Amino acid sequence: MSAETRTDFMNRPSFQRGFDGPLQDRRAFLGGSAKAFAAGLGGLSLLKSPLMGDVLERKQKRVLVIFLNGGASQFETWDPKPGRPTGGPFISIPTSVPGYRISELMPRMAMRLHKHTAVIRSLDTKNGDHISTLEGGKPTTGVLRYPGLGAMIAHELAAPESQLPHSVVFSNYIGQSYYESAGFLGSRWDPIDIKPGTLEAVPPFTIPQSVLRLAPEGLTLPGGLTDSNHLERGELRALLNREFVAGRGRDSALASLNSSYSRVRGLMSNAKLFDLEREPQRIRDLYGPTPFGKQALVARRLIEAGVPYVRVNRGWWDTHGQNFEAHNEMVPELDHVMSVLLDDLQERGLLEQTLVVTFSEMGRTPHININQGRDHFPRTSATLSGCGIKPGTIYGKTDEDGNDIVEGRVSLQQFFATIFKAVGIDHTKENVNPSDGRPVPLTDYGTDPVKEVLV
Repeated sequence: MSAETRTDFMNRPSFQRGFDGPLQDRRAFLGGSAKAFAAGLGGLSLLKSPLMGDVLERKQKRVLVIFLNGGASQFETWDPKPGRPTGGPFISIPTSVPGYRISELMPRMAMRLHKHTAVIRSLDTKNGDHISTLEGGKPTTGVLRYPGLGAMIAHELAAPESQLPHSVVFSNYIGQSYYESAGFLGSRWDPIDIKPGTLEAVPPFTIPQSVLRLAPEGLTLPGGLTDSNHLERGELRALLNREFVAGRGRDSALASLNSSYSRVRGLMSNAKLFDLEREPQRIRDLYGPTPFGKQALVARRLIEAGVPYVRVNRGWWDTHGQNFEAHNEMVPELDHVMSVLLDDLQERGLLEQTLVVTFSEMGRTPHININQGRDHFPRTSATLSGCGIKPGTIYGKTDEDGNDIVEGRVSLQQFFATIFKAVGIDHTKENVNPSDGRPVPLTDYGTDPVKEVLV
């Protein structure tokens, strides 16, 4: 099937209704696509190759990250220590995994852990500060600019000809957000960053108010500009660009920027994916009215459409004071949205192809400070759900007060390798830094994934 034919097929009303009307059977659709692809190749024996099969399977997989900005407390979520001096006021409750207990603030996830989720209680970020773990602990400054997690995943999973976004990030509407640069991979792999709007502070308040956005700006043409005008402007830009790049064809930065420009119309044509009004009211009610719930629902729509990587941020968890009041409010919301999201993905047949990751840039200290807060701490918990994951696995262990890891310490590079392995990406693969030809592996040489959580 040619790229033109494939684009025509995806624009047919019958295909598009799969995302806005009655849900299609995703597995049936993918199977039909594979058959059509095979027919287009005339039955070449290439499709019988295990390598080709692996590539086709990998291109169907997606990653959805719930990032808990500011450093969520492992004590009030996945690794409680009730009755200990470090435990805080909340009790623990049993889960559907025999012998494993989590915070009482997460009753919905407690009932679902055996179905599709693995918990890692021994993630060591090494740095207990607001240095984003999204670069896998790599330096964010210097000559070599390393790509973030989303860029690496999109680079490996995205279909080059797809007009869908490769990567979408919903910036945090409270507190600091972390931008994921594509680094040396080039700007075409940078995410579409959906930032909140701002309103001037209303006296006597001095902090501007955040305005939730669920879609990037500029998805519709400005008044007075027709579609024909827009196409003609694009053709003019392309003409001028071809003249400019003559003799500069090896400039990877230019090539990446040109690719980004060429995707603008594709993004505009997919504007409906960001429109929650196309979702049944029943589904919107399930996710709830909060900004986090709405962003998670748009994320599901993007994943369902085939976007390889989506990150939703929920913050702000930097609770140096009033830690328990803050977590008493935010953890139940996390429990609700996470459980609804996983149920929704599973019911739609998407979870077996989608990895849902929940983690933060750090954890919180066992010590409770004078302000009833927990400070920065490099050891924390994370979860992996869905694609490639052995459900009900509880990996790693901390001591009775949560001061240190006593079993199964997991580095950020191991964590990344595990994510890659779950969706079929070779974590030992090397990309080439175009500036100096240096090979750069996806994860550090000698890194192994946590095989215990993988199927």
